[in-house]
Amino acid sequence: MNQNIGFFCSPIGLGHATRDVAIAQFLQKPPKFLTGAGAAKLISEYGFSVNDEYTPPNFDVQNGVLQGSLGWLWKYYQYYKDCKKISDRFISSERPQIIVSDEDFASLAIAQQKNIPTILITDILETRFTKGIGSIIEKKMNKSMREIIQKCDMVILPESGQDQDNIRRVGPIVRSTQYTREELRKRLGFEKKTIVASVGGTDAGRFLIQKTIEAASKLKDVDLVLVSGPTLKIQNQNVRNLGFVNNLHEIIFASDLVISLAGKSTIDESKAYGTPGIFIPIKGHFEQEDNAKEEGYFFDDIYKLDSLIPQKLESRRAQVQTDGAKKAAEIILQYS
Repeated sequence: MNQNIGFFCSPIGLGHATRDVAIAQFLQKPPKFLTGAGAAKLISEYGFSVNDEYTPPNFDVQNGVLQGSLGWLWKYYQYYKDCKKISDRFISSERPQIIVSDEDFASLAIAQQKNIPTILITDILETRFTKGIGSIIEKKMNKSMREIIQKCDMVILPESGQDQDNIRRVGPIVRSTQYTREELRKRLGFEKKTIVASVGGTDAGRFLIQKTIEAASKLKDVDLVLVSGPTLKIQNQNVRNLGFVNNLHEIIFASDLVISLAGKSTIDESKAYGTPGIFIPIKGHFEQEDNAKEEGYFFDDIYKLDSLIPQKLESRRAQVQTDGAKKAAEIILQYS
């Protein structure tokens, strides 16, 4: 049928955008995206049409620890209501025949009201940000989220495992490259052992960057390259800072070690390209703590970088073959 696809991408971090680009490259007809912040910039640099309209609330992270999670949840609820209005306007204007959403539940709610087929891409099926009284509010939000998920025609999880009900597990969703590792190292000027420190699109990873710079400065014949994202400003003459990039997967492939916050997309790209990684979660961020734990890391490992970095630099590379992006696109195409 090759119908118009409206693709809604959560702009909280850059991981959603990277996997959505990977999927969109397999679709027969380019979708029209709606997102915001650094995600909009990344998607547009891949040549896709994108509306930059969402303004997500920032996490308050001090010294690597999430602060005021209940306050953030309230801001998120207000943001969600704004997103419903924005997505309603977009759907009314563009008239897509199918809605694909990467953790943007506002667009799903509007589409389901309009009886438009919906496909959700997500790593989480419920949130666990708060405790105590705040958890009562979060439980209500989770109940609404579960109802939206159950109404979706399909839910795509970028992990391995068995399918169930309307959930399809397709494995890691990562971007591909046409270059060999040696070609990328030459293009990027990586001559020594190279550590890449990446903290996504927000200020949340400043503490990790600082600790990584301290630890790497004690090593000889090792280069540290920062990918600080579109907003985080790092001033250090001894460190090469690439700022915002649209090809982190290639930079990870070319490097010898990646040090990152524990976002799923970066972890998946590290595994797919066989680059050893150290993944430090934001303390109190349930999703990152779960991701990190699965890889054998905890927040307190940020204080062990002096020993972890030399150890991981000696690790063997082991690429993992994945076609999650292609599988996800095939599922979407069944409905379009």
